[in-house]
Amino acid sequence: MSAGMVCFVTNDTLVKFVSDTLPASQLIFLRGLMAVLGLLVLAYFTDRASFSRIGLAHLSHRWVVLRSVLDGAASLVYLSALFHMPLGNATAINMSTPLLIALLSGLLLGVHVSGRHWLIIGLGFIGVLLVVQPQADGFNAWAWVALAGTVLHALRDLSVRFIAPQIPSMVITVSTALAATVLAGAWSLFTPWHVVSLKHGLMMAAAALFLSSGYFFLIKATRIADMSVVAPFRYVGLLTAVLFGYLIWGDMPNPLAWCGMLLLVGAGLLMLRLNRQPAYLAEN
Repeated sequence: MSAGMVCFVTNDTLVKFVSDTLPASQLIFLRGLMAVLGLLVLAYFTDRASFSRIGLAHLSHRWVVLRSVLDGAASLVYLSALFHMPLGNATAINMSTPLLIALLSGLLLGVHVSGRHWLIIGLGFIGVLLVVQPQADGFNAWAWVALAGTVLHALRDLSVRFIAPQIPSMVITVSTALAATVLAGAWSLFTPWHVVSLKHGLMMAAAALFLSSGYFFLIKATRIADMSVVAPFRYVGLLTAVLFGYLIWGDMPNPLAWCGMLLLVGAGLLMLRLNRQPAYLAEN
């Protein structure tokens, strides 16, 4: 889980760096093509059974399609925000996904949410507000865009429970990468394309490699260990994002943002403690 989170944040760091010179739609589309290729290679060498089952029947399953569309839209929305705000802040907002899953499980699926859970969710969202820091004279719209992307991520994770268990995880992962690539490709038709330098091409290839590796490590972690054990290590990603943001862009969260991050992490850990292996985190 720790390795997976570091890979995901390294991917975000690379694409954020390249976004200074390439349009977001073009960048996400090209990285997506590389990521799909990387995932297919990964499936072939690590899970031949899953690779042989990556076919139209599974890819076109309605819940697989819905999850893929949600994830593709979430990627476009979240990355668009990431390109315009500090890496650590965007990652902190995205770390509220487990709390959003708990909230949406109660509101949309009728899952019982106890008073203690509501209290923890409330504390977590106070943390989100401390990271976003909405101000009338300096409203950061991109922080709210990042939160919208996080809501889509939570809806994506909720949809997993409706996918038939016989459909391999790698099929879902490849479908997800394809959806993000197709959506970004459609978006790129309405934006001008720029020439890609060798340096930036290599950085996007590296980002795709880290993204594919992150998926691999995440799948392994969730299949070989209890989620109550590995889920807290998600927050390694937050520390990595703050470190990378400081080293590369000189961004350092202010005291309020630090307090918000601590509240988010604390709320997430308390949620895990109350439910050793809750259904709404099992597929996160």
